[in-house]
Amino acid sequence: MTTDRDEEFMRAALAEAKRALGRTSPNPAVGAVLVIDNHIVSRGHHREAGRAHAEIECLRNFGARIPARATLYVTLEPCSTAGRTAPCTNAIIKAGLEELVIGATDLNPRHSGRGIAELRSAGVRVRDGILAEECTRLNEAFNKWIVTGQPFVIAKCGMSLDGRLTRPPGESRWITGRDARRDAHQLRARVDAVLVGAETVRADNPRLTIRGVRRVRQPWRVVLTRSGQLPRHAHVLSDKFAVRTLIYKQKSLASVLKHLGKRGITSVLIEGGGDVLGEALDKRLIDKVQIYLGPMLTGGPVLAFPGEGAEQTADALRLREIEYKQIGQTISISGYPDVPGRRITGKLSADSPVK
Repeated sequence: MTTDRDEEFMRAALAEAKRALGRTSPNPAVGAVLVIDNHIVSRGHHREAGRAHAEIECLRNFGARIPARATLYVTLEPCSTAGRTAPCTNAIIKAGLEELVIGATDLNPRHSGRGIAELRSAGVRVRDGILAEECTRLNEAFNKWIVTGQPFVIAKCGMSLDGRLTRPPGESRWITGRDARRDAHQLRARVDAVLVGAETVRADNPRLTIRGVRRVRQPWRVVLTRSGQLPRHAHVLSDKFAVRTLIYKQKSLASVLKHLGKRGITSVLIEGGGDVLGEALDKRLIDKVQIYLGPMLTGGPVLAFPGEGAEQTADALRLREIEYKQIGQTISISGYPDVPGRRITGKLSADSPVK
């Protein structure tokens, strides 16, 4: 039975997990709190791949023998197999912990349900499904990648009210406000790769780096090009992060995403230009949409989502779980395409390929 205190402590564990968003890939972000007599006495989160998992860090931070009345809250089912670190289930059993509360079951086929069964067999009282939807949503990119082998794709753009990505030639390229651009950098900080087309590199010479966000790692920068001809002095080819730039020549977006998934890239942020965004829409490759709508009509030359489009309204791509947020004078719109079998935030469809 779920109580208000259960949700309170799981929210604390979620807050811990969010502290490392964007730094744990290809592992999921996980948080944990240890509770004794309805008080949190220790906290922990997984900081990056190869370092201690959240449960282990939390137990270590307590620094004393675990009393029988203690309860550990963790956002994701503990792992039961050895990888870069030893199985968390072993550590929990060895610590003598008698009660464990879990947010979401791990969708990783190697772990899913096995950790819970192992702990229960060892006599640990396990309750699961506390704030399961929120805990699962936290790792939506990992969940898709671990099941399908392909990255979670976010289509992001800043556009005018008339659907343009650009202003007239010779003017400032900015359509959205400074605060909205800062929000976009926060989004960049949470993905493994940022992808653009060659024309965006030629026209805007973007850096595709993260600015104004502390303690983050630079995502891979991916450029799609038909000709292979890019300016030699483009930032993505000449700055200090040039080694984290990948160039794909004459490759479809779908094939590039598949290859990125094989490289262990779990999430990709498509930032333009219009042709790439249009291809992503036409081929139904988008898992999430993030649009920043600026308060102007520019009549600029580049449409946000060109391409073939839907032949009739009934075939249009519709969004669910839409969120609207005002950021200064800019409106942020996000949502998930309502495509059958693509609900990665919960259980995937039975016919989803397993990696």
